Amino acid sequence: MIIVRTPVRIPLGGGGTDLPSYYSLYQGEWLSAAITKYIYIVLHKRFDNTLKMSYSKTDEVTDIELIRHPIIKEALRLLDIRGGIEVASFADVPSNTGLGTSGSFTVALLTALHAYLQKEKSKDMPSKKEIAEQACHIAMNILKEPSGKQDEYIAALGGINSFLALQSGEVMIDPIFPQKVSKEKISDLGNNLLMFYTGIKRDSKDILQPHAEAAQKNESQITENLHKIKEIGKEIKKALMEGNLRRFGELMDVHWQEKIKRQGTSNPQINGWYQKAREAGAIGGKLMGAGGGGFFLFYCEGNKDFLRRAMAREGLKEELFRFDFEGAKVMADFI
Repeated sequence: MIIVRTPVRIPLGGGGTDLPSYYSLYQGEWLSAAITKYIYIVLHKRFDNTLKMSYSKTDEVTDIELIRHPIIKEALRLLDIRGGIEVASFADVPSNTGLGTSGSFTVALLTALHAYLQKEKSKDMPSKKEIAEQACHIAMNILKEPSGKQDEYIAALGGINSFLALQSGEVMIDPIFPQKVSKEKISDLGNNLLMFYTGIKRDSKDILQPHAEAAQKNESQITENLHKIKEIGKEIKKALMEGNLRRFGELMDVHWQEKIKRQGTSNPQINGWYQKAREAGAIGGKLMGAGGGGFFLFYCEGNKDFLRRAMAREGLKEELFRFDFEGAKVMADFI
């Protein structure tokens, strides 16, 4: 039996520039942090050559072509695993809530499958960056999802990182902690970030597909919006490196005001929640991922109980977290 966990993530700046429709033209630059909410994959070697896959459904088949889960099917096909294993998945947070669960799931699955091949076929274990690229390849090139490279890379690597996607698609990684920001400042940042679940689940494809198509066509409105988002992300990185957390919070609000110009990212109810959070002491905030629902993240330096009570009155549930610095990890290997 092999058990793997991978963290989900919170985007800190530059989100949306990780899509190929943007970075292939202008280069993308973003910051992400992995958090202590995880996707788990359990892989078990079967007695016979059949396949059993347990997720929200269960597939027990003799041919990978009969597997209904597209990511599982393509991961098995990519690594040429045709039978003899059972896979089950578990998650700390629901899918379609903006935390990058799909990318984290793919990285966890590939990590488990590679660990299995390492034992069974004496194959070399690829690097975390290589696994992230394989996960991106499945989503972007095989399944043709309107997704980028943010989720897979931060799930694989963990930590708090700045990323630069070149026009070629190559991703350069610039770790923020501990190389550039002190332990004390990272601790303060974690203590001042509060996350709340809106109760709204949405498919990010419905939001990202029109944005990706508009960026690919170089439509001025979405392109200028993403240019501004990238520049705000650079300012956020600078504020973090200087230890200016107040400025970080203020830039979150600047980012929010820019992001909600994109169609589908917000609505009157979400805008109302944001305003109440600001009135209760939040300096800035943002919806995770593409927007439209999911989790709200706020930066607050004052009495955080004011913010907690304000969000509770609106029916938003707080989700506690810390930063994860391990990334994709094989927790147990009994094969």
